[in-house]
Amino acid sequence: MKAKKYFSIMLLSVFALGACKKTFLDKSINGALEPKFLQTEAGANELLVGAYAALDGQQGGDAAFGGGSSWEASPDNWIYGGVAGGDASKGSIAGDQQPIEPIMKYNPDASNGFFDSKWRADYEGVSRTNNTIAITNKVPGITAAAKTNIIAQARFLRAHYYFDLKKMFNNVPYIDETTTDINQPNTTDIWPKIEADFLYAYNNLPNTQGNVGRANKWAAGAYLAKTYLYEHKYTEAKSVFDAVIAQGVTALGLKYDLNEKFNDNFRTATNNSAESVFAVQAAANTDPNGPSNANDGDMLNFPYGNSSPFSCCGFYQPSIELANHYRTNPATGLPYLDDYNSHALKTDMGVAAGANFAPDAGTIDPRLDWTVGRRGIPYLDWGLHPGVDWIRDQQYGGPYSPIKNVYGQAEQSTNGDNTSWAPGSGINVNLIRYADVLLMAAEAEAQLGNFDKAESYVNMVRSRAANTSGWVHKYKNDDNPTAGFTNTPAANYKVGTYPAGAFASKDFALKAIYFERKIELAMEGHRFFDLVRWGIADTELNAYVTYQSAFTNDVKGGKFLKGKNEYYPIPLTEIDLSSKGGTPVLKQNPGYH
Repeated sequence: MKAKKYFSIMLLSVFALGACKKTFLDKSINGALEPKFLQTEAGANELLVGAYAALDGQQGGDAAFGGGSSWEASPDNWIYGGVAGGDASKGSIAGDQQPIEPIMKYNPDASNGFFDSKWRADYEGVSRTNNTIAITNKVPGITAAAKTNIIAQARFLRAHYYFDLKKMFNNVPYIDETTTDINQPNTTDIWPKIEADFLYAYNNLPNTQGNVGRANKWAAGAYLAKTYLYEHKYTEAKSVFDAVIAQGVTALGLKYDLNEKFNDNFRTATNNSAESVFAVQAAANTDPNGPSNANDGDMLNFPYGNSSPFSCCGFYQPSIELANHYRTNPATGLPYLDDYNSHALKTDMGVAAGANFAPDAGTIDPRLDWTVGRRGIPYLDWGLHPGVDWIRDQQYGGPYSPIKNVYGQAEQSTNGDNTSWAPGSGINVNLIRYADVLLMAAEAEAQLGNFDKAESYVNMVRSRAANTSGWVHKYKNDDNPTAGFTNTPAANYKVGTYPAGAFASKDFALKAIYFERKIELAMEGHRFFDLVRWGIADTELNAYVTYQSAFTNDVKGGKFLKGKNEYYPIPLTEIDLSSKGGTPVLKQNPGYH
């Protein structure tokens, strides 16, 4: 019984698969299938579909695998990577979703149920991939090409789930399709196993797939190179990044490229674009019981207040410290790498809803207003952000609202999902996008002393940000925001590229790359894990707590402890379940009890 509780195995009934369609996302009734059906090529493919369906961490409705709420296991890690990384406040009000509060203050306890939800969601994915591999190996008469493709996809997915576990918990047990006793110790480093799975997928997956949501060779290559980066294997990472950048295509054959407009990464109409390397597929209004397929891990993360058009909930508010990163030098359009908080943006903290307020007039990186909803600036096509009227408690969480996960007003009936008490959306969750690849490649190049190449990759990302057609523009009519936009920028945008030779040292190059990742990938769940792998989490996050606490109450008293808080505690429930003869097999991470 403990084994069944530890890693539940859920076999999915038949899905209809068609090219470019998202029907494979639909959750099905759980149940066992007859072995004679499973041990066919069709059965193996259906198990593989089930392994993909676990990417969103959800079992239907608004519940995560293992019984927690959907946001506890959200694939974008907005709690564990975003809030804990200083990108955002928890938001809402004090005491709402209280288990997040110790996470954002770096004093979490192993009994916190959110960790168990995340653990179980990822191991559910592992279980499904192992099932797929084991069954596929038993299918009689399957062609070598079909067998290899199924197993390579399953190994890609298994590596993804383990990568997520590794960066969250570090010391995790490894179970594969050959494991007979799932009570395995967590004292062996699993990076080599993750690396081996991604390498197999990279060497064996085809360049393209028949379905938009499937992993191909180049998605595996990007993830393999990312794995090398986490292992500090910069030469190996560079080699694979070079190939991905030169030859990589999406599952449907689009050459990898940056979208012309930054915001096209966060619109349903441009899901699965040339910039999307691998994404969790979302589809609105497919489940009458709730937004289970519609990115419901982010269902709390919409503006909420007296006049908000959304039903819930006011979480994941971009931090004041994050917004300050978008200030640019008026002469060069470059960021203030060292003293951005000395050039702080004007906010409406403490300004009443009916009072006059003029937004900041200084020069700003245009990506700010596709990332941070702020007063007086167009909020997609919903109207000018009104400030405090869309904020549940400004003194607690600050003045800003999230944007990247929010659907537009004109598309709300099709790409918004309001089948439950909180919204979902049809916006995919990009686990890796091409801008991320370029910045990771820049990091590898800088570590190897190739500063000009690193600079060129960063400038590619900044050049896209400088494209005026991709900026936020003023409405034609503020009272009718869906009537369209003018050609007048909504703020004083200025963004420039680094001049040739600016990356003259490793220290400066890495500083600029780290900063660029912060502003390009903000609110996408990367920040905490980036800071940890760079070895600067304690310095950066304690400075964040100090600065943010001067304005909001949410992180006051927080303190990141080096040597402990780089990883989250192994869930106490899982330690208890691992006991053999009264002694737990799983060991707790250092610093936790």
